[in-house]
Amino acid sequence: MVDQYSAEDVQNAGRLKQIRMVAKLVNQQNKRALPIVFGSAVGIIVVFVLLGLFVGPIGLFIPLGVLLGLMTGMILFGRFAQQAQYSAIDGQLGAAVAVMQSMRRGNWTVTPAVNGNRTMDVVHRAVGRPGVVLIGEGVPTRVAPLIAAERKKTERVAHGVPIHEFQVGNGEGQLPVSKLQRKLTTLRPALKPTAVSDLNYRLKALQPSMQMPKGPLPKGARMPKMPKQQR
Repeated sequence: MVDQYSAEDVQNAGRLKQIRMVAKLVNQQNKRALPIVFGSAVGIIVVFVLLGLFVGPIGLFIPLGVLLGLMTGMILFGRFAQQAQYSAIDGQLGAAVAVMQSMRRGNWTVTPAVNGNRTMDVVHRAVGRPGVVLIGEGVPTRVAPLIAAERKKTERVAHGVPIHEFQVGNGEGQLPVSKLQRKLTTLRPALKPTAVSDLNYRLKALQPSMQMPKGPLPKGARMPKMPKQQR
């Protein structure tokens, strides 16, 4: 089972501790990941050392091999870490929001839970140059009417603006949370930055339709957070 801090507290730790925590998370999600990372890095270094010994000049091949080996290990570690982070939040309420808020490309304005019901099926909204994106989380048959209602409400103030709809999940017709960021980055820009600012201003006037569940919220309920990606 993934430790709670691995999905929420990594971004608050120091750099070395952060790397150890992410490495632990990666190892928990994929036992072969770290051996692949170290094996690839060491393999490249060994190849360049041998080239330096038999081909030369050794003073050029060894530093180059070390540099390429470390770069390869860092790239592989970053990819495995991202996969592990997605796995850590997959299935949690608010996973889609965590992914969207961690995006560094697109300058998105994310508003969580603009619509929902008492069974905690929710719709989130993101606004950027591609237009408005409505992201649903929950049971598909219950999320679909929530998205439709939110789209109708959004169209009243977003005349002519593209509205994209997605349901995040692992069911049929849903978008896995691990593919959400890539999907958003492939949307074509349709608005100028000034139009995006004006659209955000108009959408803020809309009242959220989230229906809070009766009784107390589940103990410890909170939105998951995506750890910051390591360079």
